[in-house]
Amino acid sequence: MSLTALKRQPAEQLATEALKESILAGELKPGERLTEAALADQFAVSRGTVRTALHQLSRDRLVVLTPYTGWAVATIDRQDLWEIYTLRSSLERLAARLAAERMNDDGRARLAGVRDVFFAACERADVATAVDHDFSLHRTIVELSGNRRLLDQYLMVEQQIRLFINSTYASAPNLSVAIAHHSPIVDAILAGDGEAAAGHSEHHILSEGERVLALVATDGG
Repeated sequence: MSLTALKRQPAEQLATEALKESILAGELKPGERLTEAALADQFAVSRGTVRTALHQLSRDRLVVLTPYTGWAVATIDRQDLWEIYTLRSSLERLAARLAAERMNDDGRARLAGVRDVFFAACERADVATAVDHDFSLHRTIVELSGNRRLLDQYLMVEQQIRLFINSTYASAPNLSVAIAHHSPIVDAILAGDGEAAAGHSEHHILSEGERVLALVATDGG
Protein backbone atom coordinates (compact mmCIF):
# COMPACT_ATOMS: atom_id res chain seq x y z
CA MET A 1 0.00 0.00 0.00
CA SER A 2 1.32 3.47 -0.82
CA LEU A 3 0.58 6.57 1.19
CA THR A 4 -1.74 8.90 -0.70
CA ALA A 5 -0.55 12.50 -0.74
CA LEU A 6 -3.16 14.65 0.96
CA LYS A 7 -1.51 18.01 1.53
CA ARG A 8 -3.97 19.24 4.13
CA GLN A 9 -3.31 16.31 6.46
CA PRO A 10 -0.09 15.87 8.46
CA ALA A 11 2.17 13.07 7.25
CA GLU A 12 2.08 11.51 10.71
CA GLN A 13 -1.71 11.20 10.58
CA LEU A 14 -1.62 9.68 7.11
CA ALA A 15 1.09 7.23 8.09
CA THR A 16 -0.84 6.22 11.22
CA GLU A 17 -4.04 5.59 9.29
CA ALA A 18 -2.26 3.69 6.50
CA LEU A 19 -0.43 1.45 8.97
CA LYS A 20 -3.59 0.88 11.01
CA GLU A 21 -5.45 -0.08 7.84
CA SER A 22 -2.74 -2.60 6.94
CA ILE A 23 -2.98 -4.18 10.40
CA LEU A 24 -6.78 -4.31 10.59
CA ALA A 25 -7.02 -5.63 7.02
CA GLY A 26 -4.73 -8.50 7.97
CA GLU A 27 -1.92 -7.46 5.63
CA LEU A 28 0.32 -7.27 8.71
CA LYS A 29 -0.21 -10.24 11.01
CA PRO A 30 -0.17 -10.39 14.83
CA GLY A 31 3.41 -10.85 15.98
CA GLU A 32 4.91 -9.67 12.70
CA ARG A 33 8.05 -7.55 13.08
CA LEU A 34 7.86 -3.93 11.94
CA THR A 35 10.96 -1.98 10.95
CA GLU A 36 10.96 1.78 10.66
CA ALA A 37 13.18 1.76 7.57
CA ALA A 38 10.99 -0.67 5.63
CA LEU A 39 7.79 1.15 6.56
CA ALA A 40 9.35 4.51 5.65
CA ASP A 41 10.22 3.17 2.20
CA GLN A 42 6.77 1.61 1.79
CA PHE A 43 4.89 4.78 2.66
CA ALA A 44 7.45 7.20 1.18
CA VAL A 45 7.83 9.15 4.42
CA SER A 46 10.65 9.75 6.90
CA ARG A 47 11.59 7.28 9.62
CA GLY A 48 10.63 9.93 12.16
CA THR A 49 7.12 10.04 10.71
CA VAL A 50 6.88 6.25 10.93
CA ARG A 51 8.15 6.33 14.51
CA THR A 52 5.43 8.81 15.46
CA ALA A 53 2.80 6.60 13.82
CA LEU A 54 4.05 3.52 15.65
CA HIS A 55 3.92 5.28 19.00
CA GLN A 56 0.34 6.39 18.26
CA LEU A 57 -0.70 2.85 17.37
CA SER A 58 0.99 1.54 20.51
CA ARG A 59 -1.42 3.71 22.51
CA ASP A 60 -4.23 1.99 20.59
CA ARG A 61 -2.63 -1.38 21.53
CA LEU A 62 -2.22 -2.36 17.89
CA VAL A 63 1.58 -2.50 17.99
CA VAL A 64 4.09 -3.17 20.77
CA LEU A 65 7.70 -2.15 21.33
CA THR A 66 9.89 -4.78 22.97
CA PRO A 67 13.32 -3.75 24.30
CA TYR A 68 16.23 -5.11 22.21
CA THR A 69 13.73 -6.58 19.73
CA GLY A 70 11.83 -3.67 18.21
CA TRP A 71 8.31 -3.06 16.98
CA ALA A 72 5.78 -5.77 16.18
CA VAL A 73 2.06 -6.07 15.52
CA ALA A 74 0.35 -6.82 18.83
CA THR A 75 -0.95 -10.28 19.66
CA ILE A 76 -4.09 -11.09 21.65
CA ASP A 77 -3.97 -13.69 24.44
CA ARG A 78 -6.65 -15.10 26.76
CA GLN A 79 -6.23 -12.34 29.34
CA ASP A 80 -6.56 -9.73 26.60
CA LEU A 81 -9.73 -11.41 25.35
CA TRP A 82 -11.26 -11.51 28.82
CA GLU A 83 -10.51 -7.81 29.30
CA ILE A 84 -11.85 -6.93 25.85
CA TYR A 85 -15.15 -8.76 26.18
CA THR A 86 -15.88 -7.66 29.75
CA LEU A 87 -15.21 -4.04 28.77
CA ARG A 88 -17.19 -4.42 25.55
CA SER A 89 -20.19 -5.80 27.43
CA SER A 90 -20.33 -2.73 29.65
CA LEU A 91 -19.87 -0.29 26.79
CA GLU A 92 -22.52 -1.91 24.62
CA ARG A 93 -24.98 -2.31 27.49
CA LEU A 94 -24.83 1.46 28.01
CA ALA A 95 -24.93 2.18 24.28
CA ALA A 96 -28.01 0.01 23.73
CA ARG A 97 -29.88 1.69 26.58
CA LEU A 98 -29.02 5.19 25.38
CA ALA A 99 -29.84 4.35 21.76
CA ALA A 100 -33.26 3.02 22.78
CA GLU A 101 -34.02 6.05 24.94
CA ARG A 102 -33.23 8.56 22.18
CA MET A 103 -34.59 6.53 19.25
CA ASN A 104 -36.45 8.45 16.53
CA ASP A 105 -37.76 7.64 13.06
CA ASP A 106 -34.43 8.32 11.34
CA GLY A 107 -32.63 6.14 13.84
CA ARG A 108 -35.13 3.32 13.42
CA ALA A 109 -34.72 3.36 9.65
CA ARG A 110 -30.94 3.39 9.91
CA LEU A 111 -30.76 0.60 12.47
CA ALA A 112 -33.28 -1.59 10.67
CA GLY A 113 -31.39 -1.19 7.41
CA VAL A 114 -28.04 -2.23 8.93
CA ARG A 115 -29.72 -5.16 10.68
CA ASP A 116 -31.32 -6.39 7.45
CA VAL A 117 -28.01 -6.32 5.56
CA PHE A 118 -26.27 -8.25 8.35
CA PHE A 119 -29.02 -10.86 8.62
CA ALA A 120 -29.01 -11.35 4.84
CA ALA A 121 -25.27 -12.12 4.95
CA CYS A 122 -25.90 -14.60 7.77
CA GLU A 123 -28.63 -16.34 5.80
CA ARG A 124 -26.24 -16.66 2.82
CA ALA A 125 -23.57 -18.08 5.16
CA ASP A 126 -21.22 -15.40 3.81
CA VAL A 127 -18.80 -15.30 6.74
CA ALA A 128 -16.47 -12.52 5.57
CA THR A 129 -19.35 -10.18 4.74
CA ALA A 130 -21.18 -11.13 7.93
CA VAL A 131 -18.12 -10.20 10.00
CA ASP A 132 -18.07 -6.71 8.48
CA HIS A 133 -21.80 -6.18 8.91
CA ASP A 134 -21.74 -7.56 12.45
CA PHE A 135 -19.26 -4.84 13.36
CA SER A 136 -21.36 -2.31 11.44
CA LEU A 137 -24.49 -3.20 13.40
CA HIS A 138 -22.80 -2.87 16.78
CA ARG A 139 -21.06 0.35 15.75
CA THR A 140 -24.36 1.80 14.54
CA ILE A 141 -25.96 1.13 17.92
CA VAL A 142 -23.08 2.89 19.67
CA GLU A 143 -23.32 5.82 17.27
CA LEU A 144 -27.06 6.05 17.90
CA SER A 145 -26.34 6.41 21.61
CA GLY A 146 -25.28 9.98 20.87
CA ASN A 147 -22.31 9.68 23.25
CA ARG A 148 -19.09 10.53 21.38
CA ARG A 149 -16.77 9.52 24.22
CA LEU A 150 -18.49 6.16 24.44
CA LEU A 151 -17.96 5.75 20.70
CA ASP A 152 -14.24 6.55 21.07
CA GLN A 153 -13.85 3.81 23.68
CA TYR A 154 -15.86 1.34 21.64
CA LEU A 155 -13.79 1.92 18.49
CA MET A 156 -10.63 1.04 20.39
CA VAL A 157 -12.23 -2.21 21.57
CA GLU A 158 -13.45 -2.94 18.04
CA GLN A 159 -9.89 -2.57 16.74
CA GLN A 160 -8.68 -5.11 19.27
CA ILE A 161 -11.28 -7.63 18.13
CA ARG A 162 -10.41 -7.07 14.48
CA LEU A 163 -6.78 -7.66 15.35
CA PHE A 164 -7.73 -10.97 16.94
CA ILE A 165 -9.69 -11.99 13.84
CA ASN A 166 -6.47 -11.56 11.85
CA SER A 167 -4.99 -14.57 13.62
CA THR A 168 -8.12 -16.70 14.01
CA TYR A 169 -11.74 -16.65 12.90
CA ALA A 170 -12.84 -17.82 16.35
CA SER A 171 -14.46 -14.45 17.01
CA ALA A 172 -16.31 -14.33 13.71
CA PRO A 173 -20.06 -14.39 14.26
CA ASN A 174 -21.62 -17.78 14.88
CA LEU A 175 -23.94 -17.57 11.89
CA SER A 176 -26.22 -20.32 13.16
CA VAL A 177 -27.25 -18.20 16.15
CA ALA A 178 -26.36 -14.66 15.04
CA ILE A 179 -29.87 -13.70 14.03
CA ALA A 180 -31.39 -15.13 17.21
CA HIS A 181 -28.84 -13.29 19.37
CA HIS A 182 -29.07 -9.91 17.65
CA SER A 183 -32.83 -9.73 16.99
CA PRO A 184 -33.85 -9.09 20.64
CA ILE A 185 -31.28 -6.30 20.96
CA VAL A 186 -32.43 -4.51 17.83
CA ASP A 187 -36.12 -5.09 18.54
CA ALA A 188 -35.80 -3.61 22.03
CA ILE A 189 -33.93 -0.55 20.74
CA LEU A 190 -36.49 0.01 17.98
CA ALA A 191 -39.25 -0.25 20.59
CA GLY A 192 -37.52 2.28 22.84
CA ASP A 193 -37.14 -0.22 25.69
CA GLY A 194 -33.80 0.80 27.20
CA GLU A 195 -33.65 -1.77 29.99
CA ALA A 196 -34.45 -4.69 27.72
CA ALA A 197 -31.98 -3.47 25.11
CA ALA A 198 -29.25 -3.16 27.74
CA GLY A 199 -29.90 -6.62 29.14
CA HIS A 200 -29.99 -8.36 25.75
CA SER A 201 -26.84 -6.56 24.64
CA GLU A 202 -24.86 -7.47 27.75
CA HIS A 203 -25.98 -11.10 27.58
CA HIS A 204 -24.99 -11.35 23.91
CA ILE A 205 -21.50 -9.90 24.38
CA LEU A 206 -20.71 -11.94 27.50
CA SER A 207 -21.92 -15.18 25.92
CA GLU A 208 -19.91 -14.41 22.80
CA GLY A 209 -16.86 -13.78 24.94
CA GLU A 210 -17.32 -17.12 26.67
CA ARG A 211 -17.59 -18.84 23.28
CA VAL A 212 -14.41 -17.24 22.00
CA LEU A 213 -12.46 -18.02 25.18
CA ALA A 214 -13.62 -21.64 25.03
CA LEU A 215 -12.48 -21.93 21.41
CA VAL A 216 -9.10 -20.42 22.25
CA ALA A 217 -8.69 -22.89 25.12
CA THR A 218 -9.56 -25.76 22.77
CA ASP A 219 -6.94 -24.53 20.30
CA GLY A 220 -4.36 -24.32 23.07
CA GLY A 221 -4.21 -20.53 23.03
